[in-house]
Amino acid sequence: MDRVSIFGIVISFVAILGGQLLEGGNVHSLVQFTAFIIVMGGTIGAVMLQSSMPVFFLGLKMLKWVFRPPEKEPQVLIDQIVQWSNVSRKGGLLALEPMIESVDEPFIRKGLQMLVDGAEPGTLRESMELEIDAYEEHYRAAAKIWEAAGGYAPTIGILGAVMGLIHVMENLSDPSKLGGGIAVAFVATIYGVGSANLFFLPIANKLKSLVSHEVMMKSMLIDGLVSISNGENPRMIETKLRGYWV
Repeated sequence: MDRVSIFGIVISFVAILGGQLLEGGNVHSLVQFTAFIIVMGGTIGAVMLQSSMPVFFLGLKMLKWVFRPPEKEPQVLIDQIVQWSNVSRKGGLLALEPMIESVDEPFIRKGLQMLVDGAEPGTLRESMELEIDAYEEHYRAAAKIWEAAGGYAPTIGILGAVMGLIHVMENLSDPSKLGGGIAVAFVATIYGVGSANLFFLPIANKLKSLVSHEVMMKSMLIDGLVSISNGENPRMIETKLRGYWV
């Protein structure tokens, strides 16, 4: 569980709602269902329009990464690669074959299988880097749906504000309806700007950083496997891989 993300959301809400109360305002005045529908519905529709369905749903699925990032520790992978290196130096690359079944992640399994099959270092690197490129492009595109939402929400919030003001102008002769229209106008702007800067854009940036971390881990794995294929010393391999996280 990523506690920083949870604390960030809590602090944001406390700061905004607390500020409203300190100014003598009413928290209930910030709750406008009509404004919420306009901003969130319009934002979701715009993001869906620019995205393909697989990318859109992958982006939604990745939201859980904000609170539960993929549990991958660099040191654990380095230790695993060094272990493979020691085994291969003692028994050759074929000695790694029994270890393939214990690997759960398909990308690691593929690399280890290519190593055991005697793939040339250049071939191994080229094949796996192609997969990394595809992974990065696919997942970054999915993360960018949140960035797109952060771009659309403020504008749609302004659209909601204009709609609220139009409603006000249409009912100038009925003072009882003026308050609701003005409330929708201003609250829609708050929802648009607030959701973009407190949620959508931070979520997008966090997801992109997590994708970069995953790409770094995969690149480190490739370097480790290529080093094993070249017969490098396990200590030298470990020193090289630690350089990724300086």
